[in-house]
Amino acid sequence: MAEEKRFTKATWRIMEQLYEADSLDEALSRCLEIIVDTLNSEAGAVWYLDKNTNRLIPLFFTGPVDISGMTVERGSGMEGMVTETGESVIIEDAAADKRYDPSVLNDKGLKARSVICVPLNTLHDIIGCVQIVNKKDGSLYDGEELKLCEHMASLAAITIEEKGLLVEVKEEKEVLAELKNVTKKFQSGDGVSHVLNGVNLEIYKNEFVVILGESGCGKTTMMNIVGGMDDLTEGMLLIEGKDFSHPTDAELTAYRRKYVGFIFQSYNLMPNLTALENVQFIAELVKDHMKPEEAIEKVGLKDKANSFPGQMSGGQQQRVSIARAIVKKPKLILADEPTAALDYNTSIEVLKVIEDIVKNQGSTVMMVTHNQEIAKMADRVVKVRDGRIASVKTNTHPLHAEELVW
Repeated sequence: MAEEKRFTKATWRIMEQLYEADSLDEALSRCLEIIVDTLNSEAGAVWYLDKNTNRLIPLFFTGPVDISGMTVERGSGMEGMVTETGESVIIEDAAADKRYDPSVLNDKGLKARSVICVPLNTLHDIIGCVQIVNKKDGSLYDGEELKLCEHMASLAAITIEEKGLLVEVKEEKEVLAELKNVTKKFQSGDGVSHVLNGVNLEIYKNEFVVILGESGCGKTTMMNIVGGMDDLTEGMLLIEGKDFSHPTDAELTAYRRKYVGFIFQSYNLMPNLTALENVQFIAELVKDHMKPEEAIEKVGLKDKANSFPGQMSGGQQQRVSIARAIVKKPKLILADEPTAALDYNTSIEVLKVIEDIVKNQGSTVMMVTHNQEIAKMADRVVKVRDGRIASVKTNTHPLHAEELVW
């Protein structure tokens, strides 16, 4: 009886999310989280069929790894087979079942044991599938749990059809940086403190990715490792496929100078230099740089070029810091809470500049923030919890900065 009540409650929560949420893709990701939580599962995914390529892509994934870059051919593997046949599948032992393709999850760092996969059936077609992986207590999924997943998938598929969720499948992106089973530990008193506990994440070229999480979850440490500002304890950091796990001091210096731009919450401008001089100082670190005057103009501060930081507002100072970050023409820009000290209107102005960097300059922006509203303009949203990746969500229709409200 208790189990029946729990499943009924979960179904109602799913219905509320699907029918009341303003954003359907956000509702779908929340529904997936409800199912994973209700079944006490380790991970789950919503796969969507791209009919142009006849391959499945993961729109949402909740769990300790990042499978954003994976695709599965329709009819191939568990996900493709369920989408092809429209029939649900329970696998009790993934390692011994030929229907399960280990390259999908196992190769990304998640060893699947017991798996449920159910089709997303609309009234007219099969548009993908929902996959739930590993019960945390090690037990196997049963028929009742399969029914709950089928109910969720049916409600989701019908709502997708009714509300017209249009998924614009973006061209496959190249991996810029990859964290593979990265841990970070340090001595704390008589013990060891674990900041990161096996992080698996890919950062793509020319994307805007937002990292969300509570204070102390490890998100800033993760970003600092990618930026060469902190070292990892175990695991691997790959930069464009090259092992950068334990670089020399010379390699680190070259990497930070030529490859990475930084935007800090506290601006970090030199008070005795003008806005233009602050940008010029950074430009001189590299040979192939943008003209400092051009960088200042790109952030809308041409008339403030000769002003000192103390003569500018917080928002203007932050835009100078952005100009300083882009003047090197870096492949990767790391932004740590860049709007935390700003009011709403000023934050939007700063976010417009960041949006322009991704769209028109071709840089990758990785931003750490507490503000979940900002996540709506990202290409992908990564949630971190207790030093691990908790979920990865692809925004099917990222908002523009001026559309954000908080």
